[in-house]
Amino acid sequence: MMKEKLVVLGAGESGIGAAILGKQKGYDVFLSDLNSISPSLQNLLRDKGIAWESGQHSLESMTGATIAIKSPGIPGDIPLLNGLRENGTRILSEIEFAAQSTSATLIGITGTNGKTTTTMMTYEILKNAGLHVGMAGNVGVSFAKLVAEENFDYYVLEISSFQLDDIDQFAPHISVITNITPDHLDRYNYSFEAYIQAKLKITKNQTSSNFFLFNADDEVLVKALKKHTIKAQQLSFGTTECDKLGSYLEDDKLIIKNQNQTTMINSLEFPFSGRHNLLNAMAAATIGDLLSIKKDSIRESLTHFKGAPHRMENVLTIQKVKYVNDSKATNINATYFAVESVDTPLIWIVGGVDKGNDYEVLLPLIRRKAKAIICLGVDNSKLRAAFEGTSDVFIETESMTEAVKIAHKLAEPKDTVLLSPACASFDLFKNYEDRGDQFKNAVRNL
Repeated sequence: MMKEKLVVLGAGESGIGAAILGKQKGYDVFLSDLNSISPSLQNLLRDKGIAWESGQHSLESMTGATIAIKSPGIPGDIPLLNGLRENGTRILSEIEFAAQSTSATLIGITGTNGKTTTTMMTYEILKNAGLHVGMAGNVGVSFAKLVAEENFDYYVLEISSFQLDDIDQFAPHISVITNITPDHLDRYNYSFEAYIQAKLKITKNQTSSNFFLFNADDEVLVKALKKHTIKAQQLSFGTTECDKLGSYLEDDKLIIKNQNQTTMINSLEFPFSGRHNLLNAMAAATIGDLLSIKKDSIRESLTHFKGAPHRMENVLTIQKVKYVNDSKATNINATYFAVESVDTPLIWIVGGVDKGNDYEVLLPLIRRKAKAIICLGVDNSKLRAAFEGTSDVFIETESMTEAVKIAHKLAEPKDTVLLSPACASFDLFKNYEDRGDQFKNAVRNL
């Protein structure tokens, strides 16, 4: 009997994971990447007996495939995918494929900002409570690879809108939307409404035995939910008490309200600052509560939480000047929270690939806080139009080393130098991690 054929598009983290899981499930796997595949990955594919091509996507090599799993980075409307659909091939995301291959309890976390931090907090709460749990998805490790190689009882998944675009039956037991603000609009025909609908897909297949957590402080999300049918049991988290079960803040106390009891945790013990981090902690604590994890265990995990790399990461203080790496801020809203949380004069390093940003919302903050703006990007025309003249100094550069040196020259004691780009990184860097690492190295070299 002939094996079913599975095509994997993209040899990134999710693609390699999907190929490994596909092979394990008995598919005839073919992996295709438009870019070159590194020698180490080529060896891995050979060892696993996976056929591959690089430097092209050849539709003829994919003939007869029943399923194609595409990298989240590949837009859904390219001719290759249309060709596959015409040939009867189903297009799925790696998240969907992996979910169909495990009976573990799934916790799916999406949102424009805060999803990585919320995912990491949730994972720490579950792990420290003794649950057999894995963390995967957009946070860096392939969900499919974990399903292939580990046998966890729980998976905490950070999920992007691109991963949700190609789900079919994916239904997490607990789903979370941290917030929704304009981002990635270039992938959604510059329609904010289309982007909102992509995020809401996380609830699509949930039933009344599942749970959905949402940020009650987010007006866009609350308004969208009024027009959307949710079958799951709804819980909210926010800074003020709401009529739903869930969590809220009252006099520095995090209150978690469920059917049976009310739990209080002192938020002043948490090592992180900013309203956005408190909201992330509320979501994670509510998930812990839903899974019957004890209050003391939840508090202990949050009190020792280290934070996500490249998210408001304190690098060094040099001559009383603080250097902060927020490279993960790839959209306006993330940068807004970062700038809002700085209470000293600010030297702001910004720029990269614009995703359809509207900088209007940042203007009042930048006028009030920034003494200097350093643009780090190939094309800074939109930034120049928005911010030139809002601070004493406005400088453009295409080198991280130069940006940090300029910041160092301009900075005075008690200033903060903040890398919070509000843009994607692909013009000058491999990814936001590379951008953040280059910033940290440049600061250490001072």
